[in-house]
Amino acid sequence: MNHATHTAELFLIAMLIIFSVPYLIWRGLRTEYYAPLVVVQIVGGILLGPGVLGAAFPDAHAAVFNAQVITALNGVAWWAVMIFVFIAGLELDLSEAWKHRIETGVTAGLSLITPLAFGAVAAIGMLRFPGWAGPDGQEWQVVLGIGMACAVTALPILMLFMGKLEILRQPLGQRILRYASLDDIAIWGVLALILLDWERLGRQATFVLGFALAAVAIRAVMKRIPESDRWYVGLIWLAACGLAGDWSGLHFMVGAFLAGVVLDKAWFDRARMDLFRDHILLAIMPVFFLSTGLRTQWDLGGTAVFMAAGVLLVASVAGKLAGVHLAGRILKWRKGEASVIGWLLQTKALIMIIFANILLDRQIITNDAFTALLLMAVGSTMLTIPLVTPLLKPKSKRPT
Repeated sequence: MNHATHTAELFLIAMLIIFSVPYLIWRGLRTEYYAPLVVVQIVGGILLGPGVLGAAFPDAHAAVFNAQVITALNGVAWWAVMIFVFIAGLELDLSEAWKHRIETGVTAGLSLITPLAFGAVAAIGMLRFPGWAGPDGQEWQVVLGIGMACAVTALPILMLFMGKLEILRQPLGQRILRYASLDDIAIWGVLALILLDWERLGRQATFVLGFALAAVAIRAVMKRIPESDRWYVGLIWLAACGLAGDWSGLHFMVGAFLAGVVLDKAWFDRARMDLFRDHILLAIMPVFFLSTGLRTQWDLGGTAVFMAAGVLLVASVAGKLAGVHLAGRILKWRKGEASVIGWLLQTKALIMIIFANILLDRQIITNDAFTALLLMAVGSTMLTIPLVTPLLKPKSKRPT
């Protein structure tokens, strides 16, 4: 009984640190412009991990973040991020993308393929040195995984930023959402390809077939029940899809995303959905950021990891901007639009961190590669608001 009480107290100490430290830094240093709270929480997770706090105070770190506490935190983090990815899938509006399929396809395709190619080249360079490929990662998986990590757009954080910039509900914001939504589907499709396990091919085929049949059934159920019940039934559906996805060898996150994609956004009240996402981001996603930080390692040394992060950041940003500018020329956009769209689409944050977590879980990349990707995501996200804000000011002065 005493041991259980002690573990509970340590868990609550960890929760106290998780919620208080980033908030105090965010408010105290007034970082909102260049580092919103979600970014500070991600950075806080890195600082509280073994590579920084653990190195400075190893005994205290080991005492608070022991195996039992980490297990409890991971459980909360898994469920939090599953709900977050589920909502991201739910918010995809494929009908709008289809209405503007040529423009959306050209932009989404170029904004995905170009940074993927840049990131893949960077990954090939990294693999010339040991310490980046995981024990179960084949070279093509590592290259494609890191390349795709450079191409990711964080749709939920992008929506948060566009709301802050007051363009989310404007035509420009809706266009950007279409591009990001199509890329979101491609990202999870590539992830499924990377995780394809030939030894479990039968299970994965069973999952695909079973999911297709179950999706038809859940859609029929959702149409017949009141909107208030759809939220609860949706969570049951989410847990089932996550379990099936993990059983098949893909990943529970792939199942979570698919669980949201097959449901119609129109079945759920938009205001309640926004509020639900905000509550998840407020109440339990910080635990995911901390658990992510606990996985950062610096076995190759801080210099090597930071250098790799810098190379990946350049590849990611340059690739995204080049792809979007090329699309702008093809589609004859107005001057300045490509820069705004490119800088917004290069936002990484949550989705890339989730993506990298999965690669690490499957031992395709090492802890050092994961840390480099995490630092790249933080840098990418911190660039967005400061660089987009001045680009939007001239647009606001134009006559309508």
